[in-house]
Amino acid sequence: MKIAIVGCGAMGSIYAALMADAGNEVWAVDTWQAHVDAINSRGLRVEGASGDRTVTSIRATADASAIGTCDLVVVATKASGVAAAARTALSLTGPDTVILTIQNGLGAADRIAEAIPTSQVMLGVVGGFGASMKGPGHAHHNGMEMVRLGEMDGGETDRLARVVNVWQQSGFAAKGYPDIHQMIWEKLICNCAVSGPCCITGLTVGQVLGNADAWRIALGCAVEADTVARAKGITLGFDDVEDYLRTFAAKIPNSKPSMLQDHEARRRSEIDAINGAIPGEAAKVGLQAPVNAFVAAAIRARESGF
Repeated sequence: MKIAIVGCGAMGSIYAALMADAGNEVWAVDTWQAHVDAINSRGLRVEGASGDRTVTSIRATADASAIGTCDLVVVATKASGVAAAARTALSLTGPDTVILTIQNGLGAADRIAEAIPTSQVMLGVVGGFGASMKGPGHAHHNGMEMVRLGEMDGGETDRLARVVNVWQQSGFAAKGYPDIHQMIWEKLICNCAVSGPCCITGLTVGQVLGNADAWRIALGCAVEADTVARAKGITLGFDDVEDYLRTFAAKIPNSKPSMLQDHEARRRSEIDAINGAIPGEAAKVGLQAPVNAFVAAAIRARESGF
């Protein structure tokens, strides 16, 4: 396949390296020029749970205009970059191109759909990687769990099976789902529990799990998100949210969520798509989410100085 990764940060770099190593033609599109230059000059190094490899076949660029039509475009930007990424993706899209958007939180699908027909859009949910950038052209990840994929409009299709196969052949544990929105909410519950709380405390996931006060905040965020999801009629694949959350956190104890990494670098985070999204969703079903509201407010306050 000819594949473009739009937003080749920590997670995008993992996608690009493994897909290119599996023999696909991969283009990495990113605005970080030093990263683009490093990939083109010495290759993209990815180390961690998938091994340690440097892939030199990837072509990287900050300008997607010369790439042409792709079979698969993976939008892997942060939530705030989705609108611009959708415009880039559109320039790489032909009638049979699949646009796969993979972000944390809520709202990315709607922003993609403003530029691209939903019939061409798939949604992805990725968890348990704990990815970070070590420097230009060098990414690391602590784990390597499931990549969950689904059609934005729902259902199981031959096209979905083909895309899942590409991920599997690239070394990922990947599976297609008829209702990807369930997977999005299950991931969101975990993100609410670790992203905001790790960010405001400066602790890793494992440290939050082991600290009674930090865990109280994390669990409060998760319980609110779980309650909202069930009130919205979302079918979740677990009954006990605390047990679900503890199992998730125990798998990536050394991970710093991207929100904490953003604040350490004095960058604005995805708070509005994660903890900040829960109060609004709660209001739609007559509920409140005060813990998530407080965590989001604290993070926005800190970001006002970035």
